[in-house]
Amino acid sequence: MARANGLPRRAVPGKSVVAAPSAGAAGDAATIGPLADYIGFHLRMAQNASFQAFARRVGQTELSPGTFAVLTLIRHNPGISQTALSRADGRDKSSLTPALNALERRGLILRQRLPTNRRTYALSLTPAGERVLAGLTRHAEAHDRSLDRIVGAAEKPRLIRLLRRIAAELNDDVGDS
Repeated sequence: MARANGLPRRAVPGKSVVAAPSAGAAGDAATIGPLADYIGFHLRMAQNASFQAFARRVGQTELSPGTFAVLTLIRHNPGISQTALSRADGRDKSSLTPALNALERRGLILRQRLPTNRRTYALSLTPAGERVLAGLTRHAEAHDRSLDRIVGAAEKPRLIRLLRRIAAELNDDVGDS
């Protein structure tokens, strides 16, 4: 019996079964138990599936949705600082810095120290970064059209509102009292 979210579910509540992505043998299915009712679990599953589909479309694992987001944010905010970029991208600086190091090594971004604050870098795309971003944008647009087909045009604005609400409220959440 399938649930509205598309995951198969046994008749016993809380005992959902999810087949492995390349399920072949009968033993490839796993009972997910109470995870079936956790929004966070399904957000992660959807994100993983979306990232894997994007990687298959692009064909290069180092050109991930995260790389696309970072390059897009830099492109639309030339001179952005790493701190502002980390806030805009929703990553902490410790995970963003290695990504920026890799982009800089590949010649896709420039880091320039600000003359007014030598501890702060201004980020911009190189011509190579602009070219890579143009290709990634084509892939991202095609990927988004696939997601549009899955979600439906009428539901897309609602889904985006819900995801933004989750992100905003969890970013403001200081934990249960």
